[in-house]
Amino acid sequence: MKKILNRLTFSFLILILALMVTLVGCGKAPPPETPAPQSSEAPKPERPDIILATTTSTQDSGLLDELLPVFEKKTGYKVKPIAVGTGAALAMGEKGDADVLLVHAPASEKKLVDNKTAINYQLVMHNDFVIVGPSADPAKVKEAKTVTDAFKQIVDSSAIFVTRGDDSGTDKIEKGLWTKANLKPAPEKYQSTGQGMGQTLTIASEKAGYTLTDRATYLATQKNLRLDILLEGDTSLLNIYHVMQVNPEKFSKVNADGAKAFVEFMIDAETQSIIGSFGKDKFGQPLFFADAGK
Repeated sequence: MKKILNRLTFSFLILILALMVTLVGCGKAPPPETPAPQSSEAPKPERPDIILATTTSTQDSGLLDELLPVFEKKTGYKVKPIAVGTGAALAMGEKGDADVLLVHAPASEKKLVDNKTAINYQLVMHNDFVIVGPSADPAKVKEAKTVTDAFKQIVDSSAIFVTRGDDSGTDKIEKGLWTKANLKPAPEKYQSTGQGMGQTLTIASEKAGYTLTDRATYLATQKNLRLDILLEGDTSLLNIYHVMQVNPEKFSKVNADGAKAFVEFMIDAETQSIIGSFGKDKFGQPLFFADAGK
């Protein structure tokens, strides 16, 4: 009887052990933890707002509309662009009323760099200026070989020349070209708009006048104009853009981190690629040529 009980006890223990192994084997392992989804938005910086003082050509051409959303998504900063003439943009920098500048008047920019108002001065891109006018071309500008020849023919004709007159980078270049040519148009034939490039082109078109414009703004607004490119390619018509930070050591309110991030973004290889291809799909040619690192 004792042997029978021992056998039953042993069998019962074996059965219990088998059931335990079965239950463990059938149990499901806990699922691996799913990583939290990564946000595509950059974390918000401590001081997220940046004031960018820039020339009207970067806005009128549509370049800022292309670049700023990319920068803001990458960095979390929010840019407030103030598009004015380069002279006004540089003046904002001199007063500490902007954090970062994107402008195109190298001679005037150098003054800010030399007196330490601007730091982290970087070459970004270039395009060129062109002289545009009515298709009829009463001053025969299309036959001119140089800017000096073109200006002389405009002065000798009955045509008007429309100038921005706003101390912008374009205005500075144009005034310098008149001085270099040793020419001064009659006041009644030299009409100032005090406006940006887009508005000045519109007025020149309405008045069948000539004007000097950056190529990018002209191409971006060409469909609304009755103006043709009549002179291009003169070496004096090169249009160079730089970006720079306003020096936080001079102006404590400047957003130094945001400005530095914007400068680095503008010279980054990916941004330079966007700049170099901007306009190709719409105009068959780029509106700017990327120059960072040159």
